[in-house]
Amino acid sequence: MTGYVVRRLLIMLLMLLLLSLAVFVLFSLLPADVARLTCGKACSPEVIEANRVRLGLDKPVIEQYWIFLKSIFVGRTYPESGGPGSLTCEAPCLGYSFLQKAPVLELIADRLPVTIWLSLGAFILFMVTGMTTGVLAALRRGRWEDRSIMGVSLLGYSLPSFFLGLVVLFFIVIRWQWLPYPSYVSPFEDPVQFLQTMILPWIVLAILYAAFYTRLTRSQMLETLGNDYIRTARAKGLPERTVVGKHALRAGLTPIVTAAGLDLAGLLGGAIITESVFSLPGIGSLAVSSVINPDLPVLVGVTLLAAFFIIVANLIVDLLYAAIDPRVRMG
Repeated sequence: MTGYVVRRLLIMLLMLLLLSLAVFVLFSLLPADVARLTCGKACSPEVIEANRVRLGLDKPVIEQYWIFLKSIFVGRTYPESGGPGSLTCEAPCLGYSFLQKAPVLELIADRLPVTIWLSLGAFILFMVTGMTTGVLAALRRGRWEDRSIMGVSLLGYSLPSFFLGLVVLFFIVIRWQWLPYPSYVSPFEDPVQFLQTMILPWIVLAILYAAFYTRLTRSQMLETLGNDYIRTARAKGLPERTVVGKHALRAGLTPIVTAAGLDLAGLLGGAIITESVFSLPGIGSLAVSSVINPDLPVLVGVTLLAAFFIIVANLIVDLLYAAIDPRVRMG
């Protein structure tokens, strides 16, 4: 098992290195003037040229990438505009936003807790709901319970997130006034206001994702319930809970774990539409504002963070495979 974990970690580190190179090259090859994009909407030629020097864009591309990679480990110093001073970006440095006058990582760290709370709450809701209803639908195959669950899940899967979010916001908050308008605060400052703000985004995301996991869990359960070892387990007199939970569900967990890991990583990278609808100051809204302003260093940092979550999620999924199926560790 140790050798398997070490191999996966080495592969992850290699992928992270290739990822940083790909993101850097992608944004370096933009047809627009990057120095112009990093200084806002009203820039004089002198300011643009000063920005180009401060960001190191006057150097060869290979040297730019080396400076970018080195700054992640040792930090970076930027010459200050219009003066002899300098701006220090401590390691790990993902760049500096001259528009917001702060390191990119600091801006991300300020928004990340919102996205984490949103992602984890929605993840728990849609996984519990989706897997529970999926198992129930498989056990009641062809009956009214199965048809009802599949009909509701198809409806939930078909609704766009922006439409569902706006409908919920209009009726629950504006028309019926069951909840106050969303205004995020930390759960450690005001738990009640935190729950009032987050419950609707959690429900919206849970409806969208639970529909998918209901159908996926049902499909996997129907496949495994027809196997010979399930009939043997029932013939031995094992309780139905043991047959379903320990044998049937565990055997079908592999695709569910894969989808769950990637979906959670995607949410951590920023649920852009949901955060925008409910005015949540998370990673998704930070990405949107960095496109509108525009603020290229922040956009690069958010892209790296989202891709980092995907790579780490793949590592965790691989390790869970090894725990679920010992044969994976032999590969």
